[in-house]
Amino acid sequence: MKNPDIFGQAVLDYYYKNQPENILVHANDFDDDEIPTEYLFRSYKEMPPLEQKALQLAKGKILDVGCCAGSHSLYLQQQQKEVKAIDVSEGAIEVCRLRGVRNTEIQDFFNLKDEKFDTILMLMNGSGIISKLKNLTHFFNQVKKLLKPNGKILIDSSDLRYLFEEDEDGGIWVNPNQYYGELSYSISYKNETSAEFDWLYIDFNSLQLAAESNGFSCELIQEGEHFDYLAVLSYL
Repeated sequence: MKNPDIFGQAVLDYYYKNQPENILVHANDFDDDEIPTEYLFRSYKEMPPLEQKALQLAKGKILDVGCCAGSHSLYLQQQQKEVKAIDVSEGAIEVCRLRGVRNTEIQDFFNLKDEKFDTILMLMNGSGIISKLKNLTHFFNQVKKLLKPNGKILIDSSDLRYLFEEDEDGGIWVNPNQYYGELSYSISYKNETSAEFDWLYIDFNSLQLAAESNGFSCELIQEGEHFDYLAVLSYL
C-alpha cells in the first residue's frame, strides 16, 4: 500500500483553496501537534530569523532540500540566485512548479547524484531526514559527493533537552539506549495517516562532534528562541 502524500495533499488543497486543514503530527510520547498549512506558504518577512539568516548566507548554486511548497526557493529566485528545489512529495513539487519555482524535482536527497552545489540548504529542522545518530556518517558521505570545493551546508535543528526532567546535576532522565533527539512520528491530514517515520533533532555539540569526525568544520551561526539553532558545515 502506497504511503499517502500528506504534505503534498495539504499544500495542493491550500493552493487550490480546496478546504485546506492543518496537518496533525503524532508522536508516542507527546501530545499531538499541528502544522498550519498556510505556514508552508509563508513569505520571507513571515519566516523566523534563523531561516532568514540562512537564506541570506546561501550563495552560488543552491540545493533546497525538503522544499515543500517552495517558499525558500521562491525567495532565493527573487534575489536572482540559482536554486534547485527537491522533495519526495509529488504534490509539493507540483505546487512548487505552480508557484513558479523554475528548477524543481521529485527526489530523495540520499539518492541525488551527478550534481554539485555551493550551498545545501536544510531548513525546518533540516537534520530530521538523517533519522538516527548512527546515520550521520552516511549523511556526510552523501554531502561530500554533492558539494563543490569550498561548499557549505546550512542546517537547523533543536536541542530537545528542555523536554526532559533535569536532576540536581543538570543531567536529564532519558532512555539510556536511545539518543533523546531521536523521535518517531506519523502525520495525518483529513482522513489519511502516514506510516511512522524516524526524525532526528540533534544538539549542536553532537552535530559538531559528528562533523569533525567526518572531516567537516561546524560553526554555530545563530540561536533561536526555542532551543533551536542554525549551523554551517564546511568540508575541510
